[in-house]
Amino acid sequence: MKLKSIIALSLLASFSYMPVHAQRAADDSIAWKSRMQWFQKAKLGIFIHWGIYAVKGISESWSFYNGQISYKDYMDQAKGFTASKWNPKDWVDLIRESGAQYTVLTTKHHDGMALWNTKAGKLSTVKCTSARRDLITPFVSEVRRQGLKVGLYFSLLDWSNKDYPNFTRTQKRYDNNQDLKRWQKFVDFDFAQLRELNTQYHPDLWWFDGDWEQTAEKWHAPEMIKLLRQTNPDCIVNSRIQGYGDYATPEVGIPVFKPKDPYWELCMTINDSWGYQPKDTLFKTPYELLRVFCDCLSNGGNLLLDIGPREDGTIPQPEVDVLKEFGRWINKHREAVYSTRAGVYSEAFQGYTTLNEKGDILYLYIPYEPHGEVEVNGVMNKIKNVRVVGSNRQLKFNVYNAADWRDVPGNLYIQVPDSVLDPEITVLAVQLDGPVRMYHEKNQSDL
Repeated sequence: MKLKSIIALSLLASFSYMPVHAQRAADDSIAWKSRMQWFQKAKLGIFIHWGIYAVKGISESWSFYNGQISYKDYMDQAKGFTASKWNPKDWVDLIRESGAQYTVLTTKHHDGMALWNTKAGKLSTVKCTSARRDLITPFVSEVRRQGLKVGLYFSLLDWSNKDYPNFTRTQKRYDNNQDLKRWQKFVDFDFAQLRELNTQYHPDLWWFDGDWEQTAEKWHAPEMIKLLRQTNPDCIVNSRIQGYGDYATPEVGIPVFKPKDPYWELCMTINDSWGYQPKDTLFKTPYELLRVFCDCLSNGGNLLLDIGPREDGTIPQPEVDVLKEFGRWINKHREAVYSTRAGVYSEAFQGYTTLNEKGDILYLYIPYEPHGEVEVNGVMNKIKNVRVVGSNRQLKFNVYNAADWRDVPGNLYIQVPDSVLDPEITVLAVQLDGPVRMYHEKNQSDL
C-alpha cells in the first residue's frame, strides 16, 4: 500500500471573514441553535459556481471589474452559454455520492446574471443566454427529491445594475451617500429578487456574498433577515451580510486557530478557481482535500467544497474524481464524520481528532504512515478498546508511565499495522470509560 507523504501547513484564510453578529438577542438563542442543528451535523456541502463566465473560462465577474476584459466582451459570453448537456439529476447524484448533506448554487454572481426567471431584472439565463431556461427550479427540485438541503448563493452587490454605485475598479456611477433615492431603488431591486427566490424555493440556507462594499445599514441587513424569515423562518444565513447571520465563512485557507464562532464553514476550491477555468490545472488531490476536511472536523466546522461546471453543464473530470473519492472515504468512516464535534487540544495527538456526541469516543485521523504505532497524550480516562473505523478491527495498545499516586496520565501507544491503513487517511476509534477528561497543567489554557 502506497501512502502519500506530504507535509501540510495550515494557512490563514486568504480573505478575512465577518464573524457572526455579537448582538444576537437572548430570546433568539434557542431558535438559532434549533435551526443550526442540521448544519452542525452535515459537515460537508458542495458549492457550485456556474454562469456565463464558463464560456471563455475566465474569472467570474472580477475579470471585467478588474479590467482584464471589457464589460461588453464579458456579457457577450451569454451567447455561448447553452447548458446543452446539463442534467440536474447527474449533478445531484454526484453530490449525494460525495457524502455531502447540502449544496449551494450561485443564483446570481456579482455580474448580475440571474440563473432563474427573475421578474425584478432584465439579466437572466432565460432572457439573455442561448440556454433560454431557468436553471434554479429543476436543480432545487432534484436536490429536494434526493433528500439534501438546498443552499442559494446571492450576490448583494450587482455591478451590472445601473442603480448600483460601483461598476468597475476604476469607474463609479454615483455616490450613494449623496443620491439616497437612487440607492433606495437598488435596495428595492435586491429585496425584490430575494423575495422571489425565498418564496419560490424556500432555501434551507442563504449564502450571501459581496457585502464588503456597503455597511449593514446601507444593505438594510436586519430588515433583509426579517424579510427572509417571514416566509421561511427556519432558513439559516451565512455571516456575509455584515455579520447579521448565523455562521462564519472563512475562505480558501484553513484558519490557524479554531474560529470563535460556534458554527462555521470553510469554502474551498478544488483547483485555484471558483468557476470553470480550463487553464487552471492546479488541482488539489483527494488526499490534500481530505486533510482539509479532517482539519475542519477537528475544529468543529464544515467544509463547502466548490466545483465549476463548463457552460454546457458538464463537470471537469478531476472534480468528479475528487467528489467520488470523498464519497468512498466518508462512506467508510461515516461514524467519524456526521454528528461528531471538535476534538481535544492539538498537542495530544499528531494528527486530527474529533469526539462523538457523548464524548466517550475519541476519533484519531492519521494522515501519514505511522510506522506501526501512534501516541496519544493527556487522556485521563481508562481506555476500554481501540478499533479501526470502517472494519472494526481491534488494535493492541499500551499505556506507559501511568501511576495511581499522581494525577498525570500515562502515554497511550496504539499499534497500527500497515494492513489496516486507508489509502488516504486512516481513522481509529478510542473507546473511553466515560466522557473524555484531558489533563491540564497549571496555567495551561482550556480545550
